[in-house]
Amino acid sequence: MRKPYPLLVLLLSVLALVSTTAYRMANNGYQVGDTATDFRLKNVNGQMVSLRDQKNAKGFIVTFTCNTCPYSKLYEDRLVQLHQKYAPKGYPVIAINPNDVTLSPGDSFADMQKRAKDKKFPFVYLQDETQEVARRYGATRTPHVYVLTKTGQDLKVSYIGAIDDNSGDPEKVQKRYVEAALDNLLTGKAVQQTSTKAIGCTIKWRNNS
Repeated sequence: MRKPYPLLVLLLSVLALVSTTAYRMANNGYQVGDTATDFRLKNVNGQMVSLRDQKNAKGFIVTFTCNTCPYSKLYEDRLVQLHQKYAPKGYPVIAINPNDVTLSPGDSFADMQKRAKDKKFPFVYLQDETQEVARRYGATRTPHVYVLTKTGQDLKVSYIGAIDDNSGDPEKVQKRYVEAALDNLLTGKAVQQTSTKAIGCTIKWRNNS
């Protein structure tokens, strides 16, 4: 009678590989508590922007967003409100468009400039042309938010996920995740809810990336 051990070993090996792959996919990019590295990207006004340049900031509301995603459009006014409320307190919005222009022509730099002008964005709107920053952060959706807090010379990830719990209707929002995290941080408390599931369109990655 043939022993089943070789088949069992093969099955266990496959399961281990699947589990490892799933773990790596789930843990790709920054996690809460990680130290984020700085970047340098072009703003819609043509100037290069880095986080280190903003000396007076206590942290940042880094938001991966775009021109074309319906979810991103629904959250534009709320991003403006977040910036207006928290930038004076040291936490400005840093909006980043990571979409590949070949796959999403409406996310071109010229269209970004037009969108920023039409919506009167009070925050910077940066183009992640190489998609390097989005990959480093582990962003998957637009919008996808990362709240960073300055700790000495480091930028610590304090919150990752959605802006609130109702993308469709701002009047029916019950949980304002980003605001709650920022209010915790500004009062010296630990963030109570450090992560949520980002709801939005998938980032349009380059085919040859």
